[in-house]
Amino acid sequence: MDRLTAMQVFVEVATSGSFSATADKLDMSRAMVTRYVGEMERWLAARLLQRTTRSVTLTDAGENCLRRCQQMLALMENVEEETSDHEGELRGQVRITCSVSLCYAQLAAAIVDFLRLHPQLKIDLNASEGALNLVEARIDLAIRISAAPDPTLIGRILAPCSSVLVASPAYLASHGIPQMPADLTTHRCVSYANFGKSIWKLSRGEEGAQVSIGGYFSANEATTLLQGCLAGGGIALQPTFLANPYLRDGRLQQVLPEWRLPEMSIYALYPSRKHLSPAVRALLDFLVEWFAVVPWQDAEAKT
Repeated sequence: MDRLTAMQVFVEVATSGSFSATADKLDMSRAMVTRYVGEMERWLAARLLQRTTRSVTLTDAGENCLRRCQQMLALMENVEEETSDHEGELRGQVRITCSVSLCYAQLAAAIVDFLRLHPQLKIDLNASEGALNLVEARIDLAIRISAAPDPTLIGRILAPCSSVLVASPAYLASHGIPQMPADLTTHRCVSYANFGKSIWKLSRGEEGAQVSIGGYFSANEATTLLQGCLAGGGIALQPTFLANPYLRDGRLQQVLPEWRLPEMSIYALYPSRKHLSPAVRALLDFLVEWFAVVPWQDAEAKT
């Protein structure tokens, strides 16, 4: 059996913890996945996985094997990319992770534009809110919104990320329009569980305010809160890349427009400059230009 394929199958099983999920992702039967893993264990004369009816976990030998397989697969991808670039075409696969909201609002469209320029390239996008170990997950590029990204990673700023407070006109007509930050304490607020869940910080010139929010509805993902806000659920803190289209068409209204929220940045993060493949470099340069040119944060919004 093809040992490179067997390594790929083993890595996918170890990462997902599921033979069935691996079969679906790699478009092969579950029996074939089991066979590849069994062959790996026979080649190495060691049990790599502990299997129960409910879970699949790595043994100590499996942990060591996983790291080596990831390194070998990454090296193979680099070799393929570097040796197939003689005609100027990028090939291989780039793995990206990004928040669900930014994927939905911007990154998916940017990737489609990039792939039009490089039709031989493949991109695997992991839309996720949780932090991932980029090396273990074999992620080439992480697109993250942060004020202080992980200092162990190399970071390149793609764009600023501003936020606003918004609510539906129906909610404001029913509950009134806040005039000062302190008024937010009397309103129903939908809050982002991963950022400022209980405290919202606002500023107006030199004046600052901190408001404790009694969020009756919180979620770890911004587009979920956006839908709750559109349904009249209350006031939400939203990134402008999500909120602006709804502010422009009147389905949302900005709350406390004279007050500003802390600004963050959209970063492209990667583990090392040393092993950055030509495809990742090209994508990184493309995203810098794409975010700079596309009017993705149109300031002409209704308030």
